[in-house]
Amino acid sequence: MPNIINYAQQFERTIENRYRQGALSGALGTSSARFINTNTIQIPRLDVGGYKEHNRSGGWNRQNLTNTWEPKTLLHDRDVQFFVDTMDVDETNLVLSAANVTAEFLSSQAIPEVDSYRFSKLYYEYATAFGKTPETGTLDSSTVLEMFDEFYRKADEAEVPQEGRMLYMTPTTAKLLKTATQVTRSVDARQAGAVNRAVTALDTLEIKSTPSVRMLTAYDFTDGCLPGAGAQQINMIMVHPTAVLSPIKHSAIYLKGPDQHDQGDGWLYQNRMYMDLFLLERKVTGVYMHVGPVAA
Repeated sequence: MPNIINYAQQFERTIENRYRQGALSGALGTSSARFINTNTIQIPRLDVGGYKEHNRSGGWNRQNLTNTWEPKTLLHDRDVQFFVDTMDVDETNLVLSAANVTAEFLSSQAIPEVDSYRFSKLYYEYATAFGKTPETGTLDSSTVLEMFDEFYRKADEAEVPQEGRMLYMTPTTAKLLKTATQVTRSVDARQAGAVNRAVTALDTLEIKSTPSVRMLTAYDFTDGCLPGAGAQQINMIMVHPTAVLSPIKHSAIYLKGPDQHDQGDGWLYQNRMYMDLFLLERKVTGVYMHVGPVAA
């Protein structure tokens, strides 16, 4: 595909980029998984028996030990390449410089795709691989806090640690939470007119408001990252990071000057990311989510 280049007519090097939020799924990332000479990792599991009544006449109750493995295979292997002719760099007044190309690609393509892939894969693992049923009831200012409380109750019953739980939600859901009828609000007039209505935590959970376009149930990764056919909106996810394994096995960025390759008189930019996300079978109870139709 040929580059579409608009040559510089004025001396302006500041790029007018779209607003782009940084990566939001970073808390789900992990470096604990090691893939050595393979694309599959085996996660060890151990089962042990419990106590039995002690016999004061002597002896011990022997129980069984069972060691099994849970295999996980990486699937998301992505790459991209850009070629910029030497004169195109010069005649666009450095707009097509390596630094600008790298920054724009990471902010507008790579980072949103990583978030989108992780959240959609988490949905797939939860709803398809492990057959769990996400909540689908109507969310409004009178029900959103009740839904959260139900997630919290289920996690408590499943003995999921309270410390470390994360709450991801779309801006629309965050707005509902801010106006939830069960929340009591007060304004301190002594604060020199400053009113802070932000809800950044709820019952010790950190809240991350995540763009709706990054929280869909399915994406088309044929060319970049686009909403998939029939995708639904993930409105809210409560997750404990220990329930998720999200390794990046390989990440590589290469910048080759005109004398470092044979593809022409110009700069060659190459970027590869090899990663995935897995929900651990024994920690499925660390994830709860609500989905609904995609907003128009």
